[in-house]
Amino acid sequence: MRACYFLLTLLLFASCGNKEEIPTAVLKPDKMQAVLWDVIRADAFTTEFIKKDSGKNSAEENLKLQQQIFAIHKVTREDFYRSYDYYKTNTPLFRKMLDSMIVQAERKKNLNTDPPKKAD
Repeated sequence: MRACYFLLTLLLFASCGNKEEIPTAVLKPDKMQAVLWDVIRADAFTTEFIKKDSGKNSAEENLKLQQQIFAIHKVTREDFYRSYDYYKTNTPLFRKMLDSMIVQAERKKNLNTDPPKKAD
């Protein structure tokens, strides 16, 4: 009987493990956030500037920018998209990451738009 209680208790603790544990093949949230931020910025750059240049293929230029981003962050395209798919299916983690990105972007925007303070 004791063994049965012990096994049930052990199973209970095992099932209550960290539900937000990230698989090893997936980029950790901080790294994913940094890469995703750069990919979003590259997409915006492509949309705003490259598409207006009729001499350039915007999709091709965007792929080049993404490859540069992946090289800077030392991740592969496959690593990024595997991780992206994982986070898309784990909405609370993805929302938390996106919220953090928005807060950081607004903080940077406010730092750049605040007028300089006058010295007394």
